[in-house]
Amino acid sequence: MPPNFHGCCAHDHDCEEQDCSGSWSLNKYVDIQRVRCLNEAEDGSCRHIFKPWDQRLSTDGPSLLSDDDDPELLLHVPFTGSVKLQALTVIGGPNGSSPAKLKVFINRDDLDFSTATELAPVQEWDLLENFNGQMEYPTQVAKFNGVHSIDLYFPANFGAAATEITFIAFKGEFSERKRQAVEAVYEARPVPSDHKVPGGDQMGQMGM
Repeated sequence: MPPNFHGCCAHDHDCEEQDCSGSWSLNKYVDIQRVRCLNEAEDGSCRHIFKPWDQRLSTDGPSLLSDDDDPELLLHVPFTGSVKLQALTVIGGPNGSSPAKLKVFINRDDLDFSTATELAPVQEWDLLENFNGQMEYPTQVAKFNGVHSIDLYFPANFGAAATEITFIAFKGEFSERKRQAVEAVYEARPVPSDHKVPGGDQMGQMGM
């Protein structure tokens, strides 16, 4: 294993016989229409990889591919509420096209390849080739409370000309965004006693 590997295979059972979907339920809270990706070969293909767990091996719909001869991908994933992220999994393509590294940033909307390269990530992993979703990468949970969006930077793969990702899933807890009611009071007609000016009575007595 790579020296910086911090993942684990937590699936010591057959995922086809035992339903794991309950653990990987955060995908339904991904704000799909706002997902975007830099350097994707086909615009919008990044929105097709956040499938339900039981469809993780499905080949229906496009996978996420980088441009040829440029394996970098930078994926912005917003959620519809607040997430406590505990782990993630990434299924990549064959023949060296799976991503080999991952750097993660949270609650940002301003990243490009330059800033993603220069900034220190919240967490990073050396990935392994993972073709069935049994490999998961736990987060340092204390750093991943109150996550409203996550940016996934994949700088390299295992040697192919392009990077391919077919499925990404998140494990954790979700809570709705709290909306605070704003109470506003409007006056149909101003009441003079409610709008006294300091010294106003004295000015009236002076004939001003």
